[in-house]
Amino acid sequence: MLWVDYTISQAGENFKVEGDWPGEVMGVSNKEGDKQKQSYLYQPGDIFIVNEDGWLVKQQRKANKIL
Repeated sequence: MLWVDYTISQAGENFKVEGDWPGEVMGVSNKEGDKQKQSYLYQPGDIFIVNEDGWLVKQQRKANKIL
């Protein structure tokens, strides 16, 4: 999937991806009450590790621990 027209905001070492409405990239519905997006980049609690090629690789979690 190719995501386009998004903004990356950075504050110090932290950053977030922003879409057309707050929470769009996390699958949150917009103000007009449209259905929740079926495709999302990440959701609260997700954990990623950046590999040597720059890919953010989602990590599996079990009982709140990273495997």
